[in-house]
Amino acid sequence: MFNPFQKTGNCKIDDERFKELVEAYLVPEDDLITLLANSSSLLAWYLDELPWVGFYLVKGDKLILGPFQGLPACTQIKLGVGVCGVSAKEQKLLNVADVSTFPTYIACEGAVRSELVVPLIKDNELLGVLDADSNLLARFTKREEALFSFVCETISSCL
Repeated sequence: MFNPFQKTGNCKIDDERFKELVEAYLVPEDDLITLLANSSSLLAWYLDELPWVGFYLVKGDKLILGPFQGLPACTQIKLGVGVCGVSAKEQKLLNVADVSTFPTYIACEGAVRSELVVPLIKDNELLGVLDADSNLLARFTKREEALFSFVCETISSCL
């Protein structure tokens, strides 16, 4: 049963408690889909202004839609195209404050203004990306970058 904590409004305290929740719900006994589903659910519960958060998984030369929270999304993204595809191809975190300025941006939902994508890597192999959209410009900060990276590292350590 999900046992959420009461958010205090103090990001430092709340983020530590969120990390404890992540470590409690993401365990090595679970398979990849379970880990991804619970991760997207925890992030959607914890962070505000995220109409979409979820995963895309590598399949050949493209990313395919995995577990997520939000409205239906693009089901396939070519590596090297869009924020997710570029993040995957370059295997680096991308924090795009204004998606309208990203040269190959793919608009899966028209109201999105900013996007954060973090690669999911295990033993130097790209498994996919963790993606989040916001309808606010410059929604994502170093704080969210760190939280998303922590989630991806925790998933990787469970596999």
